[in-house]
Amino acid sequence: MTGIHPDNQAPELKDYNLYTSDPVLRRAVARGAAQWRDAELVRQGEEYGAEATLRAAEDANRYAPELQALSPRGERIDQVKFHPSWHTMMAMARRNGIANLPFVDARPSAWSAYAASLYMHSQIESGSTCPTTMTKACIPLMRLNAPLHALTAPLLASLEHDARDIPLAQKSSMTVGMGMTEKQGGSDVRSNTTQAVPAGQGPWGEEFLLTGHKWFFSAPMCDGHLVLAKTRERGSTCFFVPRWRPDGSRNPIHIQRLKDKVGNRSNSSSEVEFKDAFGVLIGEEGRGISTIIEMATFTRLDCALASAGFIRQALAQTLHYTRHRHAFGKALIDQPLMTELLADIALESEAATLLAMELASHFGATAPLDTAWRRVMTPVAKFWNCKRAVGLTGEAMEVFGGNGYVETGPMGRLFREAPVNSIWEGSGNVMCLDVLRAVSRNPDDAHLLLDHLQDIATQAPQLLAQVQQLRAALQLPPETLEPQARRFTQRLALTAQGCLMLQHASTAAASAFIGSRFDPDWGPVMGITSGSHDTAALLRAAWA
Repeated sequence: MTGIHPDNQAPELKDYNLYTSDPVLRRAVARGAAQWRDAELVRQGEEYGAEATLRAAEDANRYAPELQALSPRGERIDQVKFHPSWHTMMAMARRNGIANLPFVDARPSAWSAYAASLYMHSQIESGSTCPTTMTKACIPLMRLNAPLHALTAPLLASLEHDARDIPLAQKSSMTVGMGMTEKQGGSDVRSNTTQAVPAGQGPWGEEFLLTGHKWFFSAPMCDGHLVLAKTRERGSTCFFVPRWRPDGSRNPIHIQRLKDKVGNRSNSSSEVEFKDAFGVLIGEEGRGISTIIEMATFTRLDCALASAGFIRQALAQTLHYTRHRHAFGKALIDQPLMTELLADIALESEAATLLAMELASHFGATAPLDTAWRRVMTPVAKFWNCKRAVGLTGEAMEVFGGNGYVETGPMGRLFREAPVNSIWEGSGNVMCLDVLRAVSRNPDDAHLLLDHLQDIATQAPQLLAQVQQLRAALQLPPETLEPQARRFTQRLALTAQGCLMLQHASTAAASAFIGSRFDPDWGPVMGITSGSHDTAALLRAAWA
């Protein structure tokens, strides 16, 4: 057993390239016509896997943000203090294009290039993706306010991370967060009570003063937030609420506390009170929910991508560990039952990556099928990838045994990170109901999507049967279909993944995935595949 550590301990997975070691991701980038980004993605992959990056990610989560509500003289400053490693990760995300790439590069393939960067960054440090992807998602909304866009466009397009808490006019770049939910309503944002009173016209557009609270105010140190509040005349409306007013004075947004979260600990989430806080109109008054939901569509894609990244990182860690850990005379990876489990995780990782990257590619195009994918499959992919990441990171932790259940290893943070994507931007039930809303409001999209899947599924009777069941479900009355929303969404997710595996995976991987995912025995635990494939070959194909 040459090469075994004398204590039979696996070395840390470090100084490896997240991009070149991931053949599924590289092929997805090529299919998305983003080969022009390949050299940069190779550079990023090396950067993300470097030991220095891993240490920065650890420190950003070990040394949590601290609220400094008051200055030593008792003045309200409402600042959050971060460890320097947080800014290291924020700067990395920014220069790698996660804050803006698909909106500053007009090529449709920029979405696939962006998706690959986010997918890799999330594997190493996910907290910094929250304000970064919200910044990206706000760009089309900021364009709805011409004078504000004129000021902010170059700041949003910057690849530099500017951590200074100063007025926008003095900054080299900016970040933007979001404030939607309130304590009495949660996902029911129509029950929000925050009020907005007109205050005239100013240099940034129509001005309002906001009074109320937000129960989750994501990343309070962002330079501004898109916020929902109600006007007396029109109701729920979207506003840009900056940290500093145009005159250079501090905006009265009072941070009440930082949330003590299960995971995502490097990122600050807060509760705030608005005390006549300055804001400017974004979009049409009274259309705030539909306006801000456009931003949520982009961040829901990000949740699907990041969760696929979590699953990939779980696979990478387990493959590395089981190759170096030995028991009963051979490496864990060569133990038959472990091989079966790892092969199943590999199938899950490939299918999750294909679903997320395929969805991203449709954000950069405008054909009817692309629209159908964005409308219908965004909540599907967000629901399914995020839900699967929670279970799979737990399964991967178990592969490590006791070594996985300690904070000094890689699995604890990954496991605690996974649930946030299932909750953020709409929990599982919200996503499944949004799927039903999408297909009821745009039935042509649903039928176009199912026609597309059916054309692929003709190669696999099991998949074809699933498409037919989806078509039948669409004929059900809404009151009958709604209680089945999770079943419908799961079936659509698995059918889409099966079709993508048929198109883009190896014959062996596609056969194993389809044969297992539509087997009545599949579901309760991982490690139950079709049983008729070469599991070792599946694992060799998962890591380049």
